[in-house]
Amino acid sequence: MNEEQTGGHTASAETLTNNHAGAVSGTALGSDIQAKIGQHLRAMYDDVVRQGVPDRFMDLLSRLDDADDGSSGTGGGRR
Repeated sequence: MNEEQTGGHTASAETLTNNHAGAVSGTALGSDIQAKIGQHLRAMYDDVVRQGVPDRFMDLLSRLDDADDGSSGTGGGRR
């Protein structure tokens, strides 16, 4: 995550768990920490999903599919 995604704050897992060590028993994270981690993961994942698949990857996948279709009957296709 960059500073923009975290609102200018950077925090490591160690910092998060050390800050709440007294409030959390054992190794479980508190619900507030879990919620914050979930928010950050969703923000990162949503950004990746919005980017989509580049055209050059789609072209490559299409060519690979075409090559598989052409070599399936010969038994000599490379993998």
